[in-house]
Amino acid sequence: MARKKATLKIRQKKSGLGSPRRHRDTLRALGFRRHQQTVEQPDNPSIRGMIQQVSHLVEVVEPEGEE
Repeated sequence: MARKKATLKIRQKKSGLGSPRRHRDTLRALGFRRHQQTVEQPDNPSIRGMIQQVSHLVEVVEPEGEE
């Protein structure tokens, strides 16, 4: 059986407007194009670091149907 790669579903809960440019650039690097969008990224230390930097703007969403 093939091992499933771990991914994170991340949702942007607040707008990046008014935030420092570095935070807006991090949102763009995570793949966000618009407010309230959900993206899926691989679970690795670099992605976790980006999420931590903009934790006030995003939230990690539990994937449906997975345990």
